[in-house]
Amino acid sequence: MTVELNAILEEERIPRIISVDDHIVEPPDVWERWLPAKFRDRGPRVERRGIRKISSIGTGVYKEEFDDDSPDKGDTWVYEDLIYTHKRMVAAVGYPREEMTMTPITYDDMRPGCYDPKARLVDMDINWVEASACYPTFPRFCGQTFSEGKDKELGLACVVAYNDWIVEEWCAGSGGRLIPICLIPLWDADMAAAEVRRNAARGVRAVAFSEIPAHLGLPSIHTGFWDPFFRACEETSTAVCMHIGSSSRMPVTSADAPPSVMASLGFGGAMMSVVDFLWSGVLVRFPRLKLAYAESQMGWLPYILERIDDVWEDNQGWAQTKDIPEPPSTYFHRNIWMSFFKDQTGIDNRDRIGVDRITFETDYPHSDSTWPETRAVAAKLLAGLDDADVHAICRGNAINLFELQGFS
Repeated sequence: MTVELNAILEEERIPRIISVDDHIVEPPDVWERWLPAKFRDRGPRVERRGIRKISSIGTGVYKEEFDDDSPDKGDTWVYEDLIYTHKRMVAAVGYPREEMTMTPITYDDMRPGCYDPKARLVDMDINWVEASACYPTFPRFCGQTFSEGKDKELGLACVVAYNDWIVEEWCAGSGGRLIPICLIPLWDADMAAAEVRRNAARGVRAVAFSEIPAHLGLPSIHTGFWDPFFRACEETSTAVCMHIGSSSRMPVTSADAPPSVMASLGFGGAMMSVVDFLWSGVLVRFPRLKLAYAESQMGWLPYILERIDDVWEDNQGWAQTKDIPEPPSTYFHRNIWMSFFKDQTGIDNRDRIGVDRITFETDYPHSDSTWPETRAVAAKLLAGLDDADVHAICRGNAINLFELQGFS
């Protein structure tokens, strides 16, 4: 059999993919249309500005140098004292790899699938994707923007408006193909729980959360502060979805390290978060809680699971393991899902990770995205796996995680 024919046959085995991690570039009028009237003049707005330079400051933070006379224009979100300029590497699909740069971009220069739900469905069809779970952009991956704002009444209104928009507009006409991931007011666990229940009542089964809330100046998961939120998620079967960078901090060695260091270590926050949860007792207290990590990859997991079980077994005298009655890896295999887009090491170690813990993503429209070649990428990564494992990784596990209706 020729190499070309074998590749075609492998690609034909890939079922329609359910991506657990894609992104929305919010249209510029979301909060103008969805906020109550009394908040609209203070809500997030978009301004087109001249940009002289955008720099990366080591930890996933970017600094813009504005210049009205610059020919380089960028559409920039403004909210209180916070500013976010759209960058081409974030709305990258449709550009050659070498042009997915840290330069400003306007909505006019983006592929419409970035911000228009109908165009997104077309791009999903091109990419052999049946359904897509969508993380935000301007609010950041778990709504840090509104948590950092001064006016918490306005921040809560912005969270609610975003959730109403993603449920009632972005996802509403997709026949279930666009999967909402809602936000919470991170500064109040009781209000967060109430927002989870409000959205669960209309069918939402995913909420964004920080992989390491202590990095945001919020209580850690060891304090009990988040228990009302975790309880609401458990009782409504809402998956707690944590994207890399949702702690507003990316692993990096120094402030002057090139961005490639940060990009290579991006999984580090997810790795720390998994360990944190497995030692926290949260999954003992909430045995049906579902945790889902986005863009985390997974090739690092076999050693981490081995290590935490060794600590549990060998260091009970000093490592404060008494509140964890079973080996910590037990809770991983019961409660946690990972996602990947390119991780051959993880696939090769799938039996140690657990095939039922693995989900697939396309990361549309970021520079890492496999669009429009995701089917071919999946076929290469999953070559040689049996049909049941291919189906589970490409879609079955995501259906179980999000309790999707109408998907076989």
